[in-house]
Amino acid sequence: MGLFLPVGRYRADGSGVDVTAPNPIRAYAAVTAAYWAFMLSDGALRMLVLLHFNGLGFTPVQLAWLFLLYEVAGIVTNLAAGWLAARFGLAATLYGGLALQIGALVALAQLDPGWGVTASVAFVMAVQGVSGVAKDLAKMSSKSAVKLLAPSGEGGLFRWVAALTGSKNAVKGLGFFLGAALLALAGFQAAVWGMAAVLAVILLAVVLFLPAGLPGKLKADEAWGGWRSQDPRVNRLSLARLFLFGARDVWFVVGVPVYFQSILSDGTPDGRREAFFLIGGFLALWIIAYGAVQAFAPRLLGAKGQPEAETVQKAIRWAGLLVPIPFLLAAAAWAVGGPSGWLTATLIGGLLLFGFVFAINSSVHSYLILAFGSAERITRDVGFYYMANAAGRLIGTLLSGLSYQVGGLPLCLTTAGVMALASWLAARRLQDASQPLGGNIR
Repeated sequence: MGLFLPVGRYRADGSGVDVTAPNPIRAYAAVTAAYWAFMLSDGALRMLVLLHFNGLGFTPVQLAWLFLLYEVAGIVTNLAAGWLAARFGLAATLYGGLALQIGALVALAQLDPGWGVTASVAFVMAVQGVSGVAKDLAKMSSKSAVKLLAPSGEGGLFRWVAALTGSKNAVKGLGFFLGAALLALAGFQAAVWGMAAVLAVILLAVVLFLPAGLPGKLKADEAWGGWRSQDPRVNRLSLARLFLFGARDVWFVVGVPVYFQSILSDGTPDGRREAFFLIGGFLALWIIAYGAVQAFAPRLLGAKGQPEAETVQKAIRWAGLLVPIPFLLAAAAWAVGGPSGWLTATLIGGLLLFGFVFAINSSVHSYLILAFGSAERITRDVGFYYMANAAGRLIGTLLSGLSYQVGGLPLCLTTAGVMALASWLAARRLQDASQPLGGNIR
């Protein structure tokens, strides 16, 4: 397999970066396995919370509030995580992310059904905030490690990051289905406790088997400041990423799942369980297909031997292809005027097409941030980039509940189109950015 190439010892001259890895393939495999385990629990937890509280009668805006602190925590964490990894090493931040997720699951199991709406929302928001910190510690650690472990030349970096990101999203898609299935079969608390126990075993295994030499501490004396990159391409790519994920989460977090539940559930316990499986199955299929396209993106785009400037042009082109899809779906929803079989079929087909184009965009972004970022401050650049990612998800989450409650599915999809348009406009500025101060990677 072209993915598993021999990798040597790397050092960024003058940066104080020590990324020696006696067995980089084993390190890559261990990091990937830990990331898979985390994202499986992350997808399951999101679906558990969404469907459980929607079943309790929460409004779309109240459902959106449950996830807001999760995204706010991601913004703060991504800024801090790069600095923490630079100080303490990527292994420490990876372990910390897994441990915090276990703590969040244990805390969520303490939720009392007798609490009022305000207390329940506040408690779940706090727990989701911890989970948001955990997710972004794990993500930053994994993506930064790939930058330092990947082979140079012949598109090796693009292939490695596409494999990690694509497989991660496929696993997260399984997590969506797992969460819905566990809620239907075992109930909320049993599902949460079970996930916490499994993740604890995985954390122990990662601590025991992660090989020595995982890329770690960067500049020991690096200060907290300097979180914003001096490379304008990193900053402009981060802005495009913000709007890209806002465009997805506007419909993904609340709008479309609530719409599907409104037409699939008849209000009976059996009807709700059937709706849980169908909604979880669709979202799982969407994420799995999205991950598969991400993994295939380097071949689709001809990444092997491709100049970086050409990849930038393709990023701009694919950002433009995403724009009309949500607008056309919004027009269809507005024309029909309410739930119908035709609209549901159109929505499913359109969102799968959205997922294909979105996956190409996301994969190219994930490659470019590592290609643009300098080795001596890669955790800081990746942290800033994923801070923008979390900000986009925060905006999308808030607008998902608000737009759906105010204007239903048509307004929700129109808002997604506006965000996609903003992402394309931001991506276009990449071609005008100056060359990086330190030259191209390796």
